[in-house]
Amino acid sequence: MGRIPPMTLRIAEIFGPTVQGEGALIGEPTVFIRAGGCDYRCSWCDSLHAVESQYRHDWAAMSDEAVWDEVLRLSGGQPLTVSLSGGNPAIQDFGPVIARGRAAGYRFACETQGSVARPWFAELDTLVLSPKPPSSGEVVNWSNFDECLKAGAAARQMVMKIVIFDQTDYDWAKQVHGRYPDLPLYLQPGNPEVDPQTPIDPQSLIDRLAWLTDTAMADRWFAPRILPQLHVLLWGNKRGV
Repeated sequence: MGRIPPMTLRIAEIFGPTVQGEGALIGEPTVFIRAGGCDYRCSWCDSLHAVESQYRHDWAAMSDEAVWDEVLRLSGGQPLTVSLSGGNPAIQDFGPVIARGRAAGYRFACETQGSVARPWFAELDTLVLSPKPPSSGEVVNWSNFDECLKAGAAARQMVMKIVIFDQTDYDWAKQVHGRYPDLPLYLQPGNPEVDPQTPIDPQSLIDRLAWLTDTAMADRWFAPRILPQLHVLLWGNKRGV
């Protein structure tokens, strides 16, 4: 038999340390591992360089050891949070990377839309399930989402995050919360400008945040935490921050 080649991961970029820009860990110093490839094609995706196959030539095929070596280099060997993002990191096996990191005292978070369940969800410190609302153009498979919930049941923290672009998304988020009332919920206004070369209008983002906050408060919906996309306010759509 021929030699079995080592498992490789498709990596769009590894960057940091910087602060987590959204959700339950907002503001936390983090190194990001952005996986290449996704099973969704959201209409407002702001990381197409990690999604579309036309960018495959920019992705690196890396072993779990090489990925971990880069995290160690960026962090200077000081344990912090490592966030698996994408694309959809759940379509790849990050179990070996997590095992290496946890042995060295690092914490791990992963954000995924909940379309693919992985056994390594149980090893995470934070699992963020982010089902995509109607504005994305995608339709959530709730059976798959439920499997992700089961896979992540042993994670130290599991939360749900939903991006809101309009009233339809807001109403949908309320329905989803009704389906999963015990899952801590984070809402954030969506950023409609996805071109990295186009400057962000901070006032537009603030206005969207104010609308979302005012809508929820007028609705007496106090369950979600409403947060901005901090990284967009600070750096716009710049990659690698």
